[in-house]
Amino acid sequence: MRERPIKILIVDDEKPARDRLRQLMEDFDEYEVVAEAGNGEEAVRLAAETKPNIALLDIRMRGVNGIEAAHHLNRLDPPPAIVFTTAYDQYAMDAFEARAIGYVLKPVRRERLAAALEQAARLATGTLAEVAAASHLDPRRRHVCSISHGQLKLIPIENVRWFQADQKYVSVHHTGGRDLIDDSLKSLEEEFAADFVRIHRRAVVAVDKIERLAKNADGKYHVILRESSQQPENTLIISRRHLADVRRRLKGG
Repeated sequence: MRERPIKILIVDDEKPARDRLRQLMEDFDEYEVVAEAGNGEEAVRLAAETKPNIALLDIRMRGVNGIEAAHHLNRLDPPPAIVFTTAYDQYAMDAFEARAIGYVLKPVRRERLAAALEQAARLATGTLAEVAAASHLDPRRRHVCSISHGQLKLIPIENVRWFQADQKYVSVHHTGGRDLIDDSLKSLEEEFAADFVRIHRRAVVAVDKIERLAKNADGKYHVILRESSQQPENTLIISRRHLADVRRRLKGG
């Protein structure tokens, strides 16, 4: 009895490139293309639906690029292995090869595609950051992702008001509501340090969402957020340890 084919997701923002990959994939009996995506956000949604074994990811795409898409694909259970498709120079190629990362150089050739599919791997966050640096891309994500009941949701960082740790979970509070995410508060603080500030051990707040600081009845400082009808005074208390840094960040320091 023939084993099930290995499921492939093709992701590229140029249709001719997707068509080329699909045409090449027809030469391999052991693989089956289950979906195509024209951007990173669509790729994440389709991957959650189709559960591919391997994702062929273009690196430089508008919106959610291939590096960020790989970050979010890593959140799936199980995550697909990754093969990057790229037109980068030899410097970036050396970086990929040194880390045993599957890649194909455009224009894609059949032999190289076959080798890359054999080399497909699940990539760690640190490895993705190194690939982003070698590819001259910003390693910071433009979204965080939440998975609930099998549905994956991308939340733009620009919409995030604050992140809060609660026991083993981290919740993201954003303009569209509240969701749980699978990131540590420490990693979020480090990744988005340019735009967020820690106010106590369980909360990191977007600096541009802070309107001012205020004291509550107990004499403790808390954050007043912009455009908020309900101020979460009890949630966004500023610890004495972080008060000076919060004030400095609000002054642009």
